[in-house]
Amino acid sequence: PETEETRAKATSKARKAAEPGDWLSMALDHHGQIRSAFDRARDAATPEDRLAAFRALATVLNGHSLAEEVVLYPALAKNGEKAHAGLAYTEQTTAKMQMAELERIDPATDAWRDKLEHIRGAVLHHMFEEEGTWFLELKDKAPDQEFLTRRFAEEYRRYAFGVDSEAAATAEPRSFAGEVGE
Repeated sequence: PETEETRAKATSKARKAAEPGDWLSMALDHHGQIRSAFDRARDAATPEDRLAAFRALATVLNGHSLAEEVVLYPALAKNGEKAHAGLAYTEQTTAKMQMAELERIDPATDAWRDKLEHIRGAVLHHMFEEEGTWFLELKDKAPDQEFLTRRFAEEYRRYAFGVDSEAAATAEPRSFAGEVGE
């Protein structure tokens, strides 16, 4: 696995490629929220706090991953990156399955913390791949950046707010800052 320093460099490089409010900046913001949510879950002192942190993590992680799967990964494939798109889908499906397993483990046990760390490591690596190459390729190759931005925001809002596509187009993004310790 890559180091924290290597991950930070990839995030910084991706931030430089992003424009305010574009799909890439939204994805990077979600990644920050996901990192914070993992930290909050890992640092939670009580089983109740762990469950609350897990729920906040699941909401931002699932909303983000679904938006990527519906909008960004098809765009990667369309723009010559089918292998990256396929790997991205596989990694996210695995993370969802692992999260489902975590939900069934007693949050008072070391097994819960161990599973959380396993998922965290896999998700951090996945985000590194996105920030380090995949999303930079998409930003460079896709001619329809405004479409990607609009659709990515809509799909995230659909999950985060549970609204239909018309309402999702105008809903304000849900902030997880208070829930994930940002």
